[in-house]
Amino acid sequence: MNSNDMLAGLLAQATAEGGTLVTLRAIVEEASELGARRMLARIGLDDATAPQDVSELRELLQAWRDAKSTARRTVFSWIVRGALALLLLGLTVRLGTTELLR
Repeated sequence: MNSNDMLAGLLAQATAEGGTLVTLRAIVEEASELGARRMLARIGLDDATAPQDVSELRELLQAWRDAKSTARRTVFSWIVRGALALLLLGLTVRLGTTELLR
């Protein structure tokens, strides 16, 4: 049972016991907002600089992703160049043209 189903069940039960749906929904909304505010406070994002902090974190995360991508491409490029160099060296030895390299 997911949280939406559980919430719907609790609202139905409370409505059956005499609570109005509007009041119950208001209580759920206020409880949700209070929980969200508590969580933001726990992780230190409850002050005026929080939007800027989140923006900086997103920029940092994007920079990290860009760096990882660049590193992967660079390593792949090195591997391909090394393989091509070995292939060229192998062809040179196979064809007996190693004297040209001296």
